Amino acid sequence: MASTGLENGLKDLSLIKDSYPQAIEAGSDPSKLSTAIFPAAEYSSTDKTEIEQWLITSNHIASSSEDSAKTAERLSSLNTHLSTRTTLLGSKPSVADVAMYAKLAPVVRGWSDEQRTGEQGYHHIVRFLDFVQNAPLFSLKVAEGEKLNVDPSKVVSYPKPVDQKAEKERKKKEKAAAAGANTAAAAGGAVTTAASKDVQQDGENAQSSKKEKKSAGDKVAEAVGAEAPTEKKQKKDKQPKPQKNAPAADKPLSPSLIDLRVGHILKAVKHPEADSLFVSTIACGDPPGTDNTSEYEGKIVRTVCSGLNGLIPLEDMQDRKIVAVCNLKPVKMRGIHSAAMVLAASPRLAPGEEDKHAGPVELVDPPKDAEAGERVYFEGWEGEPDGQLNPKKKVWDYCQAGFCTTGGKEAAFDPTAVEQLKDSEKEKSVAKLRTKQGLCTVPTLTGATIR
Repeated sequence: MASTGLENGLKDLSLIKDSYPQAIEAGSDPSKLSTAIFPAAEYSSTDKTEIEQWLITSNHIASSSEDSAKTAERLSSLNTHLSTRTTLLGSKPSVADVAMYAKLAPVVRGWSDEQRTGEQGYHHIVRFLDFVQNAPLFSLKVAEGEKLNVDPSKVVSYPKPVDQKAEKERKKKEKAAAAGANTAAAAGGAVTTAASKDVQQDGENAQSSKKEKKSAGDKVAEAVGAEAPTEKKQKKDKQPKPQKNAPAADKPLSPSLIDLRVGHILKAVKHPEADSLFVSTIACGDPPGTDNTSEYEGKIVRTVCSGLNGLIPLEDMQDRKIVAVCNLKPVKMRGIHSAAMVLAASPRLAPGEEDKHAGPVELVDPPKDAEAGERVYFEGWEGEPDGQLNPKKKVWDYCQAGFCTTGGKEAAFDPTAVEQLKDSEKEKSVAKLRTKQGLCTVPTLTGATIR
């Protein structure tokens, strides 16, 4: 475990000194600090490992120097982790909860109601922060004017109740993972860790839990739905598993597995929380009811975040046709759900050259007469795309290495640039990107990479 990460997690954390005078003599060791602050709690070796990992995570989770997509991923993971837990360890308090509050509360203070409790909001993070700042269990010395204001009347939407069956399976896996947690401690720094078994709260925790119901955070928790108690399943006799054959169902690697379509940007705005991002409303030909879509001006659209702010003028993003990747796994970027990707070309880096994202960047243009939703494909690589690409199979990562522009400024695919396709029986020539209307192009860049 990197000592610098732990030190940074506790660096300048005056909240601990102000709230817990007894912690001053405990030094900076996370386990000793937690024991000094919460003497009634007992920490296993797994708990101590988790405390250290959460302290490192707290230092990075809302860092302004981190990539926005990485920050969104970490916040989403934390929100999921807290969806079935009162504290980071499950039910035990620790110094990691205080550190996470100190780092996140100033950030969440600036969030809109939509970011906090919207359909894609971080409900459980908000509930956790409100619990830490108000619960007698923590007794934080935070002035009323400095507390995170949580108003239950401003809850925008309520998340769906936890799927009890899926939750049981998850806990089962976590218990198995916890058994080997001592050997896995070197994994360090991950946002989510192998969680320890939920333990029974001692008398102090139980008494505190009654008081904490009075906080506004618990009103939000009640609004978003509490986990209902579930009965233990009766163990069934294990049936012998059928012998697995070598996997043969996977489709061969091909750019045809990527769902490329003509997209029509109806509007684009700057992301309210990220200087490098645009948020575009794009019609991609989806039928009503498609996952990750909404309606705008009578059209079914996807919301798409793209790191093009500062590289392409905002006015050039309005009412225009583009090529969109429509079957990547949706991601949340600074609180906004992004359900596709816009293809753009940029100069290819020389060996050893650092990518500084300085441009120039040019959007890939489909033919002028192409309609939103029209299939885009590479000549000679036609086929049916997957419904959603499995990130573990890395179809996009592998194939994207071959996305390029030709000397004639056409968008194309060079299979010889893809390591996994070098032994393919396919023709080795560069395949141009097209729709039924014609070729897709870029304004000026030749020999560029497309992503």
